[in-house]
Amino acid sequence: MSNNLILRTDSYKSSQWKQYVNNASYLYSYFESRGGVYPTTIQFGLQYYIKKYLLNPITVQDVIQTDAFMRAHGVDFNMSGWMYIADKLKGNVPIKIESVREGSNVPVSNLLMSIENTDPNCMWVVNWLETLLVKTWYPITVATQSFYLKKRILDSLKKTADDPASEIDFKLHSFGYRGASSEETAGIGGAAELTCFKGTDTIAGALTILDYYSRKMHSNESYYDYYKECMPGFSINASEHSTITSWGRENEEAAYRNMLKQFGRPGTVFACVSDSYNIYNAISNLWGGSLKEDVIKSGATLVIRPDSGEPLEIVPKCLHLMEEKFGSTINSKGYKVLNHVRLIQGDGVNPTSIDEILTKINKEGFSTTNIAFGMGGASLQGSKVNTINRDTQKFAFKASAVNVDGQIKDVYKDPITDNGKRSKRGRLDLICKDGKYETVSFDTAKCFNENSALVTVYKNGTLYGSDSIDEIRSRIETELYK
Repeated sequence: MSNNLILRTDSYKSSQWKQYVNNASYLYSYFESRGGVYPTTIQFGLQYYIKKYLLNPITVQDVIQTDAFMRAHGVDFNMSGWMYIADKLKGNVPIKIESVREGSNVPVSNLLMSIENTDPNCMWVVNWLETLLVKTWYPITVATQSFYLKKRILDSLKKTADDPASEIDFKLHSFGYRGASSEETAGIGGAAELTCFKGTDTIAGALTILDYYSRKMHSNESYYDYYKECMPGFSINASEHSTITSWGRENEEAAYRNMLKQFGRPGTVFACVSDSYNIYNAISNLWGGSLKEDVIKSGATLVIRPDSGEPLEIVPKCLHLMEEKFGSTINSKGYKVLNHVRLIQGDGVNPTSIDEILTKINKEGFSTTNIAFGMGGASLQGSKVNTINRDTQKFAFKASAVNVDGQIKDVYKDPITDNGKRSKRGRLDLICKDGKYETVSFDTAKCFNENSALVTVYKNGTLYGSDSIDEIRSRIETELYK
């Protein structure tokens, strides 16, 4: 049943084919962000939903199964309509989806996607698919958050680092796998993060990129060669509390020495969580004391990870202790860069705390080169401070035009109780002229055809075009450095 596309909808939509205006043969709907935390959104994730759910033809068995389910479930079902699709249309859902290219950065209150039926017998199928397609709010929101975090960190690097472009891709690392609500959530959200950053411990996200946004593996190609070329995200060897505390408190130094022995090779980077007992003692008397010469001789970069306490207090204090023990140099921007060691903050990290931490450490003279962030729950699910849900960017999927008796008519809502929920009218287009987006009526758009930012991505069971992760990242980079 999980592979049955017909069942991927809200129960109440099953009877809606009986509710539309008489003699309607066409329905046009659109998807937009009506506003929210961020002034723009990064389009991402539609290709995943098309490839995973819309390319498998509807079968007669799917229709029979859904009919039985809906009758037992208590709602009416358009069995003849779906049988028409399964039989006459060979299972191909008769709709056309147009979308702005993935990776595009579009101001809110603009059209991101449109959907319309291509068969006059199936106008009711357009909003049947709302439930599935509106879920793109999630990868869009995660990608958008990642974009604005990257922008904030890059601004700090430009101010305080010698080579911002070489550092930025690995300044925010995904720690969100275990905090996600499901494997699919981790995969979709983790993939969205990888549109902006390349550091991740969320393997599900890398796999989603490989499956839906990368080329297929050649038949004569080894797994390693394929992954080496196409790998979208990278990680480093790192400890967790269980591996350190397994040695016992009395052997904390031995646990750290083992990390050096196993991973401290010239040119490598490895991370060690160091707050199992006393983070300040670990920095001052172990890493920066009895182990200091071994750290230096290893030729590796040690990344120390505090994982408790108040980040705004802990991070600057740790940096000062690390500088005291390992020293620092002053870069071309006049900011301190630690020798041999770096810090990664992975606890209490969210958009608000990242901004506060960067502001404070830069004010205290430390370059952003010294720090990376690992964002867990706040990256894929949200936190007490910053939430990730459909209302973060106020996403809406609304019908805006219908054809009745051969005449196109506007469809819209305009609730007296909430002007913010007023919907757009008529058939629409998104044009981009001189780098500026504007949603216009379909009739007006005829004057701007060469400037339309929408492309057909799906029609009648076929995927049109495919955006690779490299193309998506390129579009985002263009916006980032604009």
